[in-house]
Amino acid sequence: MLLNLHDLVAARRVVVVGGKGGVGKTAVSSAVALGEARRGRRVLLVSTDPAHNLGHLWGTRVGDAGTALVPGLDAVEIDPERTTEEHLQRVGDRLRRLMPPHLGGEVDRHLALARDAPGMHEAAILERVAEVVEESLASYDLLVLDTAPSGHTARLMALPESLTTWTDGLLRREERARRLAEAERGLGEDPAAAVLGDPSGHAPSARERRDVEIRDVLLRRRARFALLRSVFTDAATTAFVVVLAAERLPVLETVELERQLRGAGVHVGGLVVNKRSPADGGPLLAARREHEDRYLKVLDDALPDVPRLEAPLLAEDLVGEDGLARFAGALGLTAPVA
Repeated sequence: MLLNLHDLVAARRVVVVGGKGGVGKTAVSSAVALGEARRGRRVLLVSTDPAHNLGHLWGTRVGDAGTALVPGLDAVEIDPERTTEEHLQRVGDRLRRLMPPHLGGEVDRHLALARDAPGMHEAAILERVAEVVEESLASYDLLVLDTAPSGHTARLMALPESLTTWTDGLLRREERARRLAEAERGLGEDPAAAVLGDPSGHAPSARERRDVEIRDVLLRRRARFALLRSVFTDAATTAFVVVLAAERLPVLETVELERQLRGAGVHVGGLVVNKRSPADGGPLLAARREHEDRYLKVLDDALPDVPRLEAPLLAEDLVGEDGLARFAGALGLTAPVA
């Protein structure tokens, strides 16, 4: 099934590009972003890949603070280490404000252990991605996410549901604790009066104020993750594009990634087979193309309903706006530059 990448992208607000490392995800992401910017859309291109290839590809510094690449196209490279540190700093500030002063040392020890805990980096990046999605939906016509290699991407797509469920559990525990405390105090019919202050003059205690703030934080977090999950799983809003090479490992990894994404409720809108060998490039490249055909047959058998586009092997490196514009033209995204 033939993929029309422009039609897929033009109808969406978010495009997520994933795949095995080294297959050209950043080039495809950049071509999509540039093509849509040249068609008049305001586009935000964001890389979550710690390899930081975005700046190298465009020949300019991008960084975590972001930069304007061309008119209508802004870009950000999310720095995992910086994102994790800022996330822990925010958590630490909040905990120190909520906990008694004499527990400050415990907070510091807890955060030191959490810094290297499994999943901490992914959770911190997910928080940042959630912020970026909210910002892009409000300020941009299109968000293009250039993701880390397949395993990281599959976890990133599944995390919103997992963290929403975890946050719901915390909220239920907080609710039970609040009701128990109210029962112990023998309060009347209006439990909210204990927090807000009732007409009889009851003023909220430090613990009650803390509980209100904790609940507010959890509710905001749940709403943010719920929005992210709804965006990622809405095929009318988000297109997930997998980039691969016509080789054994990328093909098998693509089949597995599609299975994982489907399990997380994320629909794969199309495949881009990058650097496809020409059939008329001489005996060596013709033999190479036959080799690629065998693996693409495996792909067709495993994913017959996922449309596919084949991007040709190019003679030159993709660097800068002109090179990416030519690549966008090869993908059918915009008119190629002469």
